[in-house]
Amino acid sequence: MAAEPAAKVGTTTALLVLAGAAIAAYGLDQLSKFLVVSNLTEGEIVPVLGSVLQWQFVRNPGAAFSLASGMTWIFTILAAGVITFIIWFARRIRSIAWALVFGLLLGGVLGNLTDRLFREPSFGLGHVIDFISTPWMLPAIYNVADIAIVSSMVLFMILTIRGIGLDGSREVRPAKNEADAASPASSDDAPEAPRPPAVDPLRAHEA
Repeated sequence: MAAEPAAKVGTTTALLVLAGAAIAAYGLDQLSKFLVVSNLTEGEIVPVLGSVLQWQFVRNPGAAFSLASGMTWIFTILAAGVITFIIWFARRIRSIAWALVFGLLLGGVLGNLTDRLFREPSFGLGHVIDFISTPWMLPAIYNVADIAIVSSMVLFMILTIRGIGLDGSREVRPAKNEADAASPASSDDAPEAPRPPAVDPLRAHEA
């Protein structure tokens, strides 16, 4: 496989994009949770677009989308590990798209980790604030941080499928014509075998 010229950006630019995406995701997540806690009663359901979109305030002791309740410490440790890895890995990124991937992931993980560290019932065991309900699509209730994490994973898969590297370059398969030109000659192009000389039937009879 060949590689297209890299659409590189500088380390500083990539870090700025990553930090900007992380701050935006984290800030929107924490602001929305503050508004929910301040204005809604736990368990209350507020229709926004009928049954398509609803606000439903719940406290989630588990992972994203209210899964795996009762394992808060495990997710707290995993989140801290993910954040440490992103910070360590960030300087290798030379692509704006990949910077967005890690920025959204960082902001989302930080948003839920903040809840686990500083919300009730205790440090490291805090319950995450969830409030977005879309019954027609998902039975679970989630938040802005979860959306940022899922968005980063979708973008990660798109970039991986398209073969775009961390430096912005893209692997390209050779065109079909080029592949055919490089392949050995086909049987149709092989030289014909010599044919036997034609024989005159009259002369053959005389002989």
